[in-house]
Amino acid sequence: MSHDPTRWRHLSPTADDPLSQRGWQGEAACRTLPPELFFPGGRTGPAVELAEAAKAVCARCPVTEACLHYALDTNQEYGVWGGTTEDERRPLRAAYRRRSDPGADPSEIARGAAS
Repeated sequence: MSHDPTRWRHLSPTADDPLSQRGWQGEAACRTLPPELFFPGGRTGPAVELAEAAKAVCARCPVTEACLHYALDTNQEYGVWGGTTEDERRPLRAAYRRRSDPGADPSEIARGAAS
């Protein structure tokens, strides 16, 4: 199965998308960048470099926490969301699901999952 970066285009906001201007997505540092950066399609070679570049964008983003909440709330299995890759979100997602508080802070969950 080949990777089709356009498959996920609807999940990443773009500057000309009026829906992306609402809520946290309108403030996201990634909103004008190519979605392919955040959906590198692999876990080795160039995909690792793309994921690291995407995470660097997340590191300077004002809505990283909201993005991570969204990814965990909606079970995003692919791509970089809230500064995390699929593999990094997997243990967070499991811990997040176990939490009874839907407003739980992902950064607190991350600290708990790491210990």
